[in-house]
Amino acid sequence: MGPSVSRVAVSKLPMVGAMFWATKIVATTLGESASNFVTMAPLNLGYAVGAMIFLMAFGVTLAMQLKADRFHPVVFWSVILTTSIVGTSMSDYINRTAGLGYAGGSILLTSLLVIVLIGWRMTGQTMDVERIATTEGEVLYWTATLVSNTLGTSSGDFLSGGLGLGFRDSSLLLSGAMLVILAAHYLTPISGTALFWAAYVLTRPLGAVAENAVEKPVAQGGLGSGTTVTSSALLAVLAILVGRQMVGGHHVTRKVDAAFATDSHDPQPVGPSTATSTDGYAGKPPGRHSHRGEGDRADL
Repeated sequence: MGPSVSRVAVSKLPMVGAMFWATKIVATTLGESASNFVTMAPLNLGYAVGAMIFLMAFGVTLAMQLKADRFHPVVFWSVILTTSIVGTSMSDYINRTAGLGYAGGSILLTSLLVIVLIGWRMTGQTMDVERIATTEGEVLYWTATLVSNTLGTSSGDFLSGGLGLGFRDSSLLLSGAMLVILAAHYLTPISGTALFWAAYVLTRPLGAVAENAVEKPVAQGGLGSGTTVTSSALLAVLAILVGRQMVGGHHVTRKVDAAFATDSHDPQPVGPSTATSTDGYAGKPPGRHSHRGEGDRADL
C-alpha cells in the first residue's frame, strides 16, 4: 500500500488581524446606516420591504462567495455588508413592527445565536475561522454571521434605548468590552475561538450605536449628520480598506489540510496551514497559537 496523500482544501475566509477587525467594524456600521437609508429616511420603504430587498441582495452575494475558488476581498466583504444591512432591517421589524421590543428581540436573537453555535459545534466542523475550508463550514459561518449581525442591532438598541445609556455611552461601554477581550486573548488561556466569536458579535452593536451617534439628530443624542452623509462617508472608508486588501498583501489564499477543516478528524491538529497568494505574497500561518497544536484558536 502506497503512502497516504494529504488532501488539501482552500480557505476562502481572510486571516484575522487588525485589518480584519477594522474592516468588519466599518462594514457593520455602514450596514446600519444603509438600512436606515432605505427603510427610514430618506426612502421610507419600511422594515418589511427593506428586509425582503436586502435578503435578495444577501442571497446574491452569498452565492458568489460560495462559488468562489479562493478569497476575494470584494466578494467576502460584500456578504458581510449585506448581512449587516438585512440584519438591521430584520431586527427593527422584530423589535418595532412585531412589537417584541429591544429586550425581547435581544433575548430571542441571543437564544437563536446560541442554538446556531451549538449546532455548529455538534456537526464536527471547525469553528476556527482561519481553518474553515469546507462548504458546510462556510455555510455555518455565514449563518452565524447573519444571526449575530441581526442580534447586534437589537442589543445596540437595547443598550442605548432600553437601558437609557445613549449612543455615546453605549459606544464607550462596547469599546471597553472589546479591549477586555483583546487583553484576555493575550493574557489568559481562554480559547481564542471563544474570544473571536465574542468580539465578532460585539462589533455589530458597536457599529450600530456608533452609527446612530453620528447619524441621529442632536435632539436624540446624535451629531445630526443624517443617513446620506454617514452612508457615503462609511462607503468611502470601506472601499479604501477593501482596496488595501486587494493590493497590499492581504489578498491571500490559504491552503489547509482537509483533515483540519473538521474537528472530528483531529481535534488537536499539529502544524499550521500554508498560505499562498496570487501576487506572490507569503502569508503568515494563521493563529498565534498554531504552533502549539491548538487548531481551535483564532488570532484576534
